[in-house]
Amino acid sequence: MKIVIELEDTFGDIMRKASRGTAMTGDQLAKASGIGADRLAALQADKAQASEDEARAVARALKLDPGKLADIALRRWTPPVMEQPQHIGHQVNTPQPSNGYFLILQEQKAAAFVDPGGAPANIISTLRRSPVNLQYILLTHRHADHCDALAPVREAFPSARPVIHRLDAPALGTRARDSIGINDGDALPFGDGEIRLRHTPGHTDGSSCFIYKGSIFTGDTLFAGSVGGLFGDDFGYLDLLHGIETKLFCLPEDTVVLPGHGPPSTIGEERAHNPFF
Repeated sequence: MKIVIELEDTFGDIMRKASRGTAMTGDQLAKASGIGADRLAALQADKAQASEDEARAVARALKLDPGKLADIALRRWTPPVMEQPQHIGHQVNTPQPSNGYFLILQEQKAAAFVDPGGAPANIISTLRRSPVNLQYILLTHRHADHCDALAPVREAFPSARPVIHRLDAPALGTRARDSIGINDGDALPFGDGEIRLRHTPGHTDGSSCFIYKGSIFTGDTLFAGSVGGLFGDDFGYLDLLHGIETKLFCLPEDTVVLPGHGPPSTIGEERAHNPFF
């Protein structure tokens, strides 16, 4: 299976996220970049195409990597399309614009699902058709587009345990009852291996990633060529970047990044091409 999706974030999206993260106003960015305020507004709204020099000037002002941001602005880089291993399945969480992922181990009759957003019908029918025992419902964070199908999936598979960080669990209310809390560095037994847990706060305070074999499910922490927006109360921009650098970029370069939005990438591709690093 190959997952073919456009990059989640545009040049303008990256500008907005970095401006917010660095607390830089439009006037400050205009002064630091040497680009007029009206032109910057058009670039940020994706109503104009940035030139090489403009992209690099914006990057320097926002403490981003100039070459990497220019590559995205001028559409010179996208991650390679990769064949996913047989145990991984994917769906777009219609009508939510988010990615949901199946982990199905046919021989062990075990399954997990990452981020049940949108309509639950395909999740439930696919798992019943397999057939496997849904062991875990892995929730990268509390936002509705990643968890609003949790209740019907739990009803269909009452033995499945949600896995979510304690800082995000209260937002789910009773849907998170009997959930397994995420402790950074812990692991859950799964089939012939384990699912490793990483707490990567910043997008939300409880945002977390799940590692299974050669793949990492990053939710809205790390996208191909970008990072998530900031919606945390106690953790912010520097926490988000630090968590990615110390907990994700230490993984092998060929580790496949399966994000909550946009296409897959690899740790090596993100080290080499993500303008936030």
